[in-house]
Amino acid sequence: MVTQNDKNYSSITHLSSFAGCVFPFGNIIAPLILWSAKKSESAYIDIHGKAAVNFQLSLMLYSFSLALLIIPLTIFTLGLGLIAVILGIIPVFILIVVVIISASIKANNGEYYHYPFTIEFIK
Repeated sequence: MVTQNDKNYSSITHLSSFAGCVFPFGNIIAPLILWSAKKSESAYIDIHGKAAVNFQLSLMLYSFSLALLIIPLTIFTLGLGLIAVILGIIPVFILIVVVIISASIKANNGEYYHYPFTIEFIK
């Protein structure tokens, strides 16, 4: 049986990803700490914590890969690649915010959520 406390904690774990807006790597560290603290107490918290951490790790990998592409693209196209990336960042950021909030709401409603484009680093 999933308790309301488990639902609330899982919801907070998802929302803790926004800690990355406050301090570097907070988007990974905060969910990782919250998940690690309670993963053995509840399977529900364990599943949601893994999902939040895996999503943030996936985003970091995608961001690093994109950064590696930006440098040569910007050099060889005289800045056009950088403009395209900047215009693409805004919709992606909005999508990330919506996905994290959706996961938090689902967790609070007692439902499971699968983040899109997530690599399962932690199984």
